[in-house]
Amino acid sequence: MNTKEAVAMRIVQLCNERNMAINTLANISGVSPSTVYSMLNEKSQNPGIVSLKKLCDGLDITLREFFNCSLFDDIEQEIK
Repeated sequence: MNTKEAVAMRIVQLCNERNMAINTLANISGVSPSTVYSMLNEKSQNPGIVSLKKLCDGLDITLREFFNCSLFDDIEQEIK
Protein backbone atom coordinates (compact mmCIF):
# COMPACT_ATOMS: atom_id res chain seq x y z
CA MET A 1 0.00 0.00 0.00
CA ASN A 2 1.28 3.47 -0.78
CA THR A 3 0.83 6.63 1.29
CA LYS A 4 -2.01 8.03 -0.82
CA GLU A 5 -4.00 4.79 -0.50
CA ALA A 6 -3.44 4.71 3.27
CA VAL A 7 -4.62 8.33 3.62
CA ALA A 8 -7.75 7.60 1.57
CA MET A 9 -8.52 4.48 3.59
CA ARG A 10 -8.02 6.38 6.86
CA ILE A 11 -10.43 9.14 5.82
CA VAL A 12 -13.08 6.56 4.93
CA GLN A 13 -12.41 4.64 8.15
CA LEU A 14 -12.83 7.74 10.31
CA CYS A 15 -16.04 8.74 8.52
CA ASN A 16 -17.44 5.24 8.95
CA GLU A 17 -16.60 5.25 12.67
CA ARG A 18 -18.57 8.47 13.02
CA ASN A 19 -21.42 7.49 10.65
CA MET A 20 -20.50 10.57 8.64
CA ALA A 21 -20.87 10.98 4.89
CA ILE A 22 -17.91 12.24 2.90
CA ASN A 23 -19.95 15.30 1.83
CA THR A 24 -20.72 16.07 5.46
CA LEU A 25 -17.04 15.89 6.37
CA ALA A 26 -16.21 18.19 3.47
CA ASN A 27 -18.84 20.73 4.49
CA ILE A 28 -17.88 20.91 8.16
CA SER A 29 -14.19 21.04 7.24
CA GLY A 30 -14.47 23.87 4.73
CA VAL A 31 -13.04 21.68 1.97
CA SER A 32 -14.90 21.22 -1.28
CA PRO A 33 -16.43 17.78 -1.77
CA SER A 34 -14.55 17.49 -5.08
CA THR A 35 -11.25 17.96 -3.23
CA VAL A 36 -12.12 15.25 -0.73
CA TYR A 37 -13.26 12.85 -3.44
CA SER A 38 -10.07 13.52 -5.41
CA MET A 39 -8.12 12.55 -2.27
CA LEU A 40 -10.10 9.31 -2.15
CA ASN A 41 -9.71 8.30 -5.79
CA GLU A 42 -7.03 8.24 -8.46
CA LYS A 43 -7.19 11.96 -9.35
CA SER A 44 -4.90 13.17 -6.56
CA GLN A 45 -1.68 11.29 -5.97
CA ASN A 46 -0.53 13.86 -3.42
CA PRO A 47 -3.22 14.85 -0.89
CA GLY A 48 -2.34 18.29 0.44
CA ILE A 49 -1.39 18.55 4.09
CA VAL A 50 -3.46 21.74 4.51
CA SER A 51 -6.58 19.99 3.21
CA LEU A 52 -5.80 16.99 5.39
CA LYS A 53 -5.44 19.26 8.44
CA LYS A 54 -8.84 20.81 7.67
CA LEU A 55 -10.39 17.35 7.48
CA CYS A 56 -8.81 16.49 10.82
CA ASP A 57 -10.30 19.68 12.27
CA GLY A 58 -13.71 18.61 10.93
CA LEU A 59 -13.23 15.19 12.53
CA ASP A 60 -12.08 16.88 15.75
CA ILE A 61 -8.75 15.03 15.77
CA THR A 62 -5.12 16.04 15.44
CA LEU A 63 -2.84 15.11 12.57
CA ARG A 64 -1.00 12.87 15.04
CA GLU A 65 -4.24 11.02 15.74
CA PHE A 66 -4.92 10.73 12.02
CA PHE A 67 -1.57 9.07 11.34
CA ASN A 68 -1.61 6.99 14.54
CA CYS A 69 -3.04 3.99 12.74
CA SER A 70 -1.66 0.64 11.62
CA LEU A 71 -2.43 1.57 8.00
CA PHE A 72 0.72 3.69 8.06
CA ASP A 73 3.02 1.04 9.55
CA ASP A 74 4.10 -0.77 6.38
CA ILE A 75 3.77 1.78 3.59
CA GLU A 76 5.75 1.22 0.40
CA GLN A 77 8.79 3.38 -0.16
CA GLU A 78 7.76 6.29 -2.41
CA ILE A 79 11.22 6.91 -3.88
CA LYS A 80 11.84 4.54 -6.73
